[in-house]
Amino acid sequence: MSSLGIQKIRDDAVEWALTHGVAFKESLYSAVHTPFTLTPTPISRAGYQHLKSAAQLLSKLIYAVSEDHGFLYDAIHPITAGDPFFSALLGMHQQIHSSATKAPRLPLLIMRSDFMDDQRDGHKLVEFNGIAAGMGPFGQRIHELHHYLQRQWPAEYGQLSPEAMGELVGNEAIEGLSAGIAEATFKIKQEFGDPGPARFLMIVQEHENNVFDQHLLELALQRKGIETQRRTFRELHNQLSTGANNRLILDGVGPLDTVYLRAGYQYSDYEAADLNEQRCCQALMATRVLIERHRVAVNATVAQQLATSKRVQMLLSRLGEEGFAAFGLTSQEADTVRGVLGEMHPVTPDSACFIKATPSDSWVLKNQGEGGGHCLFGADILAKLATLDPLQYQAWSLMRRLHPVPRAMPAWIVRRGELHRVTDLIGELGIFTVQSDGHPASAAQSFAGYLLRSKSAKSTEGGVHSGQGVLDSLVFSD
Repeated sequence: MSSLGIQKIRDDAVEWALTHGVAFKESLYSAVHTPFTLTPTPISRAGYQHLKSAAQLLSKLIYAVSEDHGFLYDAIHPITAGDPFFSALLGMHQQIHSSATKAPRLPLLIMRSDFMDDQRDGHKLVEFNGIAAGMGPFGQRIHELHHYLQRQWPAEYGQLSPEAMGELVGNEAIEGLSAGIAEATFKIKQEFGDPGPARFLMIVQEHENNVFDQHLLELALQRKGIETQRRTFRELHNQLSTGANNRLILDGVGPLDTVYLRAGYQYSDYEAADLNEQRCCQALMATRVLIERHRVAVNATVAQQLATSKRVQMLLSRLGEEGFAAFGLTSQEADTVRGVLGEMHPVTPDSACFIKATPSDSWVLKNQGEGGGHCLFGADILAKLATLDPLQYQAWSLMRRLHPVPRAMPAWIVRRGELHRVTDLIGELGIFTVQSDGHPASAAQSFAGYLLRSKSAKSTEGGVHSGQGVLDSLVFSD
């Protein structure tokens, strides 16, 4: 295909992306398109259906774990000495659940389970995302972009990748996520029966530049008749009050039905230099505790954040059949879950010897952090292990490193309007699920769309927002 032809497709794709909100905010008054692939990644129908089923079982499992407060305490307490943030989270959890009566909030679990297709072991779970599990709307939009390019440039698109002209894997993440949120929102609204609109509050980070993905979700909720509000934790300080029957009230706005956290997974989200506190972040963390002490739908609850941690993932990967049964999984369901949970080990005084006895690319060392920059590979693992205090061991875990199969053909990606040819593109597939009060958000199932992020196999940071990843979509290979 001529360079002029591919440049025309690129230009059309960039304009489509900007037209449809597939962008990051660059300044107060400008935006840049989100990086993306020009063609989709192939997947077998059987493989895709298997991951959908596995993700729904993982959602069922994590919901049960998040509501077993004794299990969570026993799981998280050992890491508190080595991880101050998780120590604070566990303290919040204990405050919320210290009473003999059940915390009144309605748990709304919106989770993204991220998988990679390992060359040896097939699809394995990379991690759970239970708080700020975003970019579902972008996942739908890139699917729609690839569908548009299929129709608009059929001859040229087929030359770029013959597989790209196959049946694209549908992705209705915006509708799936908004429908799950709306169901919980209207449930709370109907319980109170007060006048005025149903209301949804999104807690966001200060100076957030990943706002368009969030606004796509908000627009979908607004179309369902839900009023949406945005606040940082700092903006909520002293602005929440209690109405009749534990109704949560936002000053100047009115009653709230759903609180959705796009912040809260790091200390900086709770920092407020202008507040006089005895210890860091006490006031704004108290705001999060206050929310869960009201009758309001919440994603993510503190319990859900703990349940989707790397620590709990490691413990679940080592669970026996009786352990899974205690969380409501049948023997067959437990087998499916075990099949996708990767091999993980706690860090011990013997971990360095264990690592030295295996090839250097066999393991990943992970702490409890969310987002990019929390994984170590190769020689960096031994260097880090040598610096850890024994009190920090429990806050880290070793996971067998996945080596995904790259695309069979080179792929073109577009970043900041420029074309790049990648010969070893690999993907990380996130499956969204929604559980409200222990039940799938719809009568059919909890599946709520997908997000595919792809990158060069040489890159260790695959986030679209924080790493070298790009938005991608799926096409059936059979």
